[in-house]
Amino acid sequence: MALPDLDDLIAEVDRRCDTAHRPGGQEQPDWLALLTVAAQLAGQMQALADDLVEDYVEHCRMHGSSWTDIGAALGVTRQAVQQRFHAPHKRYSPETMTDDLRQAMVHVKQAAVQHRNNYIGTEHLLWGLTAEDNSATQLLQTAGVSSKTIHRSVGTRLSMGASQAAERIAWTPYARKAIAIAEARSEQNGSDRIDCDDLLIGLAQVGRGVAANVLTEAGFHPAALNATTADTHSSQNG
Repeated sequence: MALPDLDDLIAEVDRRCDTAHRPGGQEQPDWLALLTVAAQLAGQMQALADDLVEDYVEHCRMHGSSWTDIGAALGVTRQAVQQRFHAPHKRYSPETMTDDLRQAMVHVKQAAVQHRNNYIGTEHLLWGLTAEDNSATQLLQTAGVSSKTIHRSVGTRLSMGASQAAERIAWTPYARKAIAIAEARSEQNGSDRIDCDDLLIGLAQVGRGVAANVLTEAGFHPAALNATTADTHSSQNG
């Protein structure tokens, strides 16, 4: 994969901010508008770069690498890498979830433990969501996708690990992003608890990870989810 060079990035800024260029080229472009777009693009690239490094840091930790080794790989001290990556992540207690989602989480952890994984990835979450009937499986059915097919498909992606410490299970970055999206959506819908369909939408909208791949292959897309969910909530509120 070829990384963009400076000319590519400048062209992208121009494309995103074509209104900043004066018609006929007789006047100077709106440099402040272009600067604003350039800063936004740089921020998006930085966030993506941070996600990339964080993902590999977390996998290194899952597979036994010390903070000292990780710091050496990144060219910084152990203290610096711990300060950057060891910040506590938001914890989602059972009180923030519906009864159905709490039941799904039982299946999620069982999948991780049975496969001796010391992490919960998007594949575990999708497995748990499709283990029993709930609002997520109903949403899949409404979109014309078989929850049983999804369950079988994601089951083939669960790999056997070597962990003996189920109490040390940690969520992967993509899994955390999925539930953060789910929480935001539940709040938008006026609920103080996250439901199974919220988390299903979160898994699809993350756009990366095993669950997103399985959903995409099944023809289940975030845009379709948004439209379906909007219709569902409109009918419920009506």
